[in-house]
Amino acid sequence: MTTQTAFDLIFRNVLLRSSAAPVDIGVKDGRFAAVAPKLACEAAEVDLGGLLALPGFVDTHIHLDKACLLGRCGHDHGSVSEAIRAVAGMKKDFTIEDVYVRGARVLERAIVNGTTRMRTHVEIDPRIGLRGFEAVKALKRDYAWAIDLELCVFPQEGLTNDPGAEELLAQALRDGGEVIGGCPYMDTDPTAHLARIFDLAEEFDVDVDLHLDFDLDPSWWHLDEVCRQTEQRNYGGRVAIGHATKLSALPPDRMKAATAQLARSGVAVTVLPATDLYLMGREATHNAPRGLTLAHKLAGDGVLCSVATNNVLNPFTPFGDASLLRMANFYANVAHASVSDFDTCLDLVTELPARLMNLGDYGIKVGNPADLIVLDTKDSRFAIAELPDVLMGFKGGRQTFARARPTLFKS
Repeated sequence: MTTQTAFDLIFRNVLLRSSAAPVDIGVKDGRFAAVAPKLACEAAEVDLGGLLALPGFVDTHIHLDKACLLGRCGHDHGSVSEAIRAVAGMKKDFTIEDVYVRGARVLERAIVNGTTRMRTHVEIDPRIGLRGFEAVKALKRDYAWAIDLELCVFPQEGLTNDPGAEELLAQALRDGGEVIGGCPYMDTDPTAHLARIFDLAEEFDVDVDLHLDFDLDPSWWHLDEVCRQTEQRNYGGRVAIGHATKLSALPPDRMKAATAQLARSGVAVTVLPATDLYLMGREATHNAPRGLTLAHKLAGDGVLCSVATNNVLNPFTPFGDASLLRMANFYANVAHASVSDFDTCLDLVTELPARLMNLGDYGIKVGNPADLIVLDTKDSRFAIAELPDVLMGFKGGRQTFARARPTLFKS
């Protein structure tokens, strides 16, 4: 029995991924204060009965500003460009209130599904202006009790070919934007687009998170230029690319070279299974390609990776419940992950995305914020396999949600 000074809260009988047997966790002033087999202390207690606790899921790539649009347009879009045009047609009519309500709907689903950290990409251009940005800033403030929201501002429809977009991006970075993104394949000058995004990143000292190489034609790509810019500017560990579906179309020798290039330059990769699978290979009449880059294999070869949500209920992805556990299970199924890969698949929505976002205070460790979710399983190996319910969550030691176990009424 380990005696400690007073805690505000003690979690009893907690199974951690790093522990062979349940432990106790003491919380003081909103932070983890002790992790030990038994804590002797008078405090409010929550007995978890040996269930698995995680520090929460981390979503590195989601679009709250254009979520929940299913009722506003048809959904026969078969390509990335068609989806972009569909949203662009609606975007000019978005209001701050509209974006807030739709974003809140997704945020609340994410919270009850166990997400505690999130990076949302926010479109900035002369058509939407800063309305979406203002709405998401308000969401960040209003939901801070349950989730840490990081804002990545980016130009979806180009930059060098869209007068006024760069000035708006700079304004957003001055007013709370924390990361800058880009979409070079939508620009008439992709190389200049990337150069300006990296220029702004350096000017405002923010990380870079790009939409990149989102098709299945590996005869050309922008990956080389991103890696070159990253190395030239000493930005390794501060750059991520989302989608990168071209990687899924590479033969083994080219994939080996690309993997080494990504690892050497320090460029991370975020795979977005729901969108990548929905939009890639739709024109195939048989043997349709999956268009899914294998994040768990990249991670095994030294590339920092994550699996994330991307879009929810819109022309890019007419599905979604903002559950990263479900997304990791979906990814594992489609990626032919072996049982021995399941731990890595769980890493792809927890530890690895936390590293991608450079979250130095993530994890159930003494001194970190007391963020914790509880899964209805007593074996971490089965978290991916059986999709257990997320029963409760805590943010800074304060409970944020609870979900009751279902009741069976036997005859």
